[in-house]
Amino acid sequence: MQPKKEFALVDYGVCDPGNCSPADGICASAKACTHKVMKQIDGPFEPPIVFQDMCMGCWDCIEACPLHAVQRKHIN
Repeated sequence: MQPKKEFALVDYGVCDPGNCSPADGICASAKACTHKVMKQIDGPFEPPIVFQDMCMGCWDCIEACPLHAVQRKHIN
């Protein structure tokens, strides 16, 4: 079995769910993750966590992030 080479990665220096959604602090990327591998574990207004080993590489989260805080991470 070949290891996964790409997954979503959150840049926590840029990520700010309160800026994306001031009313409820819900991360647009976590909400858009159809595979439910990106979640706001610590609650609203907190940055999401990506379960990288489960990331399917659909990149819905990247497209949904208005701050461009979610990126593709490539490993060799």
